[in-house]
Amino acid sequence: MQLLTHATLAGMDAESNGYGLIENGALVIEGERIVWIGAAAELPTRFSGATRHDLGGRLVTPGLIDCHTHIVFGGDRAREFEMRLEGASYEEISRAGGGILSSVRATREADEATLLASALRRVDHLIAEGVTTIEVKSGYGLDIATEMKMLRVARLIGETRAIHVETSWLAAHALPPEYKDDRAGYIRDVVIAGLDAAHAEGLVDAVDGFCEGIAFSRDEMASIFDHAARLGIPVKLHAEQLSDLGGALMAAQRGAISADHLEYLGADGIAEMAESGTVAVLLPGAFYTLRETKLPPMQGLREAGVPIALATDCNPGTSPLTSLLLTMNMGATLFRMTPAECLTGVTRHAAKALGLTDRGRLAAGMRADLAVWDVGHPAELTYRIGFNPLHKRIFGGEID
Repeated sequence: MQLLTHATLAGMDAESNGYGLIENGALVIEGERIVWIGAAAELPTRFSGATRHDLGGRLVTPGLIDCHTHIVFGGDRAREFEMRLEGASYEEISRAGGGILSSVRATREADEATLLASALRRVDHLIAEGVTTIEVKSGYGLDIATEMKMLRVARLIGETRAIHVETSWLAAHALPPEYKDDRAGYIRDVVIAGLDAAHAEGLVDAVDGFCEGIAFSRDEMASIFDHAARLGIPVKLHAEQLSDLGGALMAAQRGAISADHLEYLGADGIAEMAESGTVAVLLPGAFYTLRETKLPPMQGLREAGVPIALATDCNPGTSPLTSLLLTMNMGATLFRMTPAECLTGVTRHAAKALGLTDRGRLAAGMRADLAVWDVGHPAELTYRIGFNPLHKRIFGGEID
């Protein structure tokens, strides 16, 4: 049994509607779980014999959660970054065979060992910032073999590093050249058939898709989600990034755990998300990289009580970002989120966006995934730019 003392604890509980700070707090860990949390002066005597760790007044938060990444991929798209700066739009690059399809070619050519080695370099940056859970999507294969290869690599990340990995089947990310004249065939032969195969192998925790004019329609995604429901798999959706196609509304009607991007989300979509409890996952890295100007409807989401999460969207093209701390700062500066909203967005609400109920808060019964910070107040985690104040990361109760 481990006892953390002399700490400021940010419980991130819903009741406080903020950080839920406990000054001069104590926290007891047994095995992989938190068994007690509170003011040190109220520590029950039954824990007095636990191994003590004096944290010197440091801040303790739940381990951070990056709930939307495409962190497994081949190659890079630095040249496309140049093209955008020279005036080409995201859609122009995509329709010219760049964008997602250029990552598809590189990912198909790479073997599992190569994909794992490159992904681990990115994952290690997140771990170094106190991240303890990540979501990893497929979507750069667009054939069954490569999509499954990506998810096997995602599972290997969790076996190779002290981090929990959730996976999402994102074959409905783009239409590959070999199916350019047969959209229905691609959905049938790759998206659906591949989902069945990947699910049978235990590779899929959720089903995702890209609902946009350059990707898949709302009706196409609805058919995929209906199949996921028959398999008992949760769904989520890239929606309303470039236009309002009603994807978030459709996803929420099907009980989606999250809808992501949402710059063009309308009032009807907000209302449906609030009704269903669907989390709004905002991705300021893509907004920044693409130099977008249309802000997500922050006030509408707040007023409706929609939970708001933040994530890196780490990917090779539109968000080559491997810092969740910088993502929090972007959430504040670009989307006008408060520091408390930003920290909630990478802890409690990020856990909800993944359908995980055992993390994202400091409370008895939660996983002992913690981050210990050399800061005096939680707002510093959002305020600083390019500075990592992590003192210690605790994963599953393991204290170095």
